[in-house]
Amino acid sequence: MAATTVYKEPAPRVDAENPLESMMSRFNVATEILGLDEETYNVLKAPDKQIIVHIPVTMDNGKVRVFEGYRVVHNTILGPSKGGIRYDKNVHLDEVKALAAWMTWKCAVVDIPYGGAKGGIICEPTTMSAGEIERLTRGYTLAMKDVFGPDRDIPAPDMGTGPREMAWLMDEFSKTVGATSPAVVTGKPLVMGGSLGRTEATGRGVMVSALAALKKLGLDPTQVSAAVQGFGNVGSWAAKLLSEQGVKIKCISDVSGAYWNEAGINIDEAVAYKNAHKGRLDGFNGAVLMENADDLLIADVDVLVPAAVEDVITEHNAHDIKAKLIVEGANGPTSASADPIINEKGIMVVPDILANSGGVTVSYFEWVQNRQGFKWSEEMVTERADRIMNDAFEKVYATSQKYNIPMRIAAYVVAIDKVAQTYKFRGGF
Repeated sequence: MAATTVYKEPAPRVDAENPLESMMSRFNVATEILGLDEETYNVLKAPDKQIIVHIPVTMDNGKVRVFEGYRVVHNTILGPSKGGIRYDKNVHLDEVKALAAWMTWKCAVVDIPYGGAKGGIICEPTTMSAGEIERLTRGYTLAMKDVFGPDRDIPAPDMGTGPREMAWLMDEFSKTVGATSPAVVTGKPLVMGGSLGRTEATGRGVMVSALAALKKLGLDPTQVSAAVQGFGNVGSWAAKLLSEQGVKIKCISDVSGAYWNEAGINIDEAVAYKNAHKGRLDGFNGAVLMENADDLLIADVDVLVPAAVEDVITEHNAHDIKAKLIVEGANGPTSASADPIINEKGIMVVPDILANSGGVTVSYFEWVQNRQGFKWSEEMVTERADRIMNDAFEKVYATSQKYNIPMRIAAYVVAIDKVAQTYKFRGGF
């Protein structure tokens, strides 16, 4: 993997029409199973606070442009809120509210002492210069100086942002408090307090989840095959780490198409080829280009890892899926309409809220290291992250067995129950 590759905290599934309702639909199913009381339900369904700011930025042409930005803190009963900041022209408040709530459940399911938050600025970063993005980031930080804080709200990278923006955010916030404050943000460059193991964290979590699920299914990793849709950061690391565990990766794909090799693809060669060809697999000769890239989803493999975009598994293709196990590296790769079909077929699904939470877990480790003023070894990071992922899987699996429900709903049950119980013990409201 190229040294320039950096981990970006994955964004959860967003329904373009109504992201808030998308999140609430599964929340409602889980709360019914739990028998959650009306008072707690009403508290958990609404965010704690919503902040809207307008940021004047002097553009390179000398004109001042005003950008609208958001930060939604959904819940802080478990600890300071945590969540990324996205720069995108389609950012809107309902989307940010949905993502903030999703982060609450995601942190809770892996037992991390964080609440959920999310932020965003309506902009098109691909058309802006580095100087304009820096001024925008610093302006946003100043506008949120009373929201952010190592004990209050800890942002991270998301769509359109990365270590560069987090470095600017940390620097600007540090100026406002008069002291270097690395713990105010995660996803920073390593030299500024970023954590080792961050780049591969999400893909590694997918691998750990897959191995745990295969064990429940009684399948030997060295005797199974897999297809990985999406060969970006998450997909390529998941494929590499699964192959190192003996899983035969028969198919991978990116925007250029899907590539099949019955004997198994050499993932190291595929990664090297991608890195040498502007991040694309065009022309890769270690596998045969499939006529229809979507056929990857219904390929004759044991494990399917959708690690690209949302809603790729739908009611239209779910009936044809042959895999025994689906491990969701992407966010929301399975549409709600496909769930009943997959459940009826008896396919185990490790849901996105669990499978790709390795990223936020290592973000948490970065914050802990910053608070300690001490750097952990990469071995320590991965060992602790693997333990957290395995513990979370076991708890979700046990919950699915207890209530006889799919793993997806079980993950929400675990998360919501943890938050609800904390309210009761603290006296909440």
